[in-house]
Amino acid sequence: MSPFLLRLRRIITFNAETKIGFSIVAAFVLISIAESIGGRHILPYNPIKYFVGKPFSPPSLLHPFGTTNLGADLFSMVIAGAPNAAEISFFVVGVAFIGGGLLGAFAGYLGGLTDEVLMRITDIFLTLPVIIIAMAFVAVLGPSPIHAMIALSIIWWPAYARLSRSEALKLRGAYFVESAKLSNMSTLEIVLRHIFRVSVHTLLTYVTLDIGTVVLVYSGLSFLGLSVRLPYPDWGFMVANFAQYIFLAPWMPILPAVVIVIIAVGFSLLGDGMRSALQHESR
Repeated sequence: MSPFLLRLRRIITFNAETKIGFSIVAAFVLISIAESIGGRHILPYNPIKYFVGKPFSPPSLLHPFGTTNLGADLFSMVIAGAPNAAEISFFVVGVAFIGGGLLGAFAGYLGGLTDEVLMRITDIFLTLPVIIIAMAFVAVLGPSPIHAMIALSIIWWPAYARLSRSEALKLRGAYFVESAKLSNMSTLEIVLRHIFRVSVHTLLTYVTLDIGTVVLVYSGLSFLGLSVRLPYPDWGFMVANFAQYIFLAPWMPILPAVVIVIIAVGFSLLGDGMRSALQHESR
């Protein structure tokens, strides 16, 4: 086994918290990939087909999450909603990781006026309420998963810029950076090959924590009807749409909400566990 895989194994198995978080995240990712590739062929029932069972049937062996008011299989609907949540959360965090990370790395390395200007812009974005700005953006462009994804991507980067800048400030005086300067390496090369690359480990820990937050925020937008993906299932929209049946069939709004929370907690557990493992390694 390669050194990278051995280290990854040590991190994943560091404690029970990391193991549980990794199991949840791995299941979420694998289900999302399988559903994206296999489509409806891997699902027990067609998620957008009605009357596959008796309406308002409670959870059972035949329908693990019960059925909806129109007799659709709720379990199939929840599974079908996984790829949408995964695609949007990974895209938003990926854009923030690369964009914000590079901006912070350049600001910290260059310092001076460049650092001051970039960090003041970052501070302005940090003061903006994420959910309110995303709601306003989507309201202007119209309800759509793509519009929600773009809105979140535009305002999600500041935390990564701040974190990357703090790492760059520590690294810009390191011996390997000074050696790169003496070898006439360009600023772009130094930032990409030395500053940002070394900062990636710290940023990745934050990424793991952050994906769960994006899932929650995106589900909140869907709950408000700002990311409609009809007729395909969407977790937040399911919770909002089925809330009217909370007393008649409580499993309808509760189970999709529980899945959202479990995914968010899974990423949080994995991120906390990874941070603890890396801190333990550095001692």
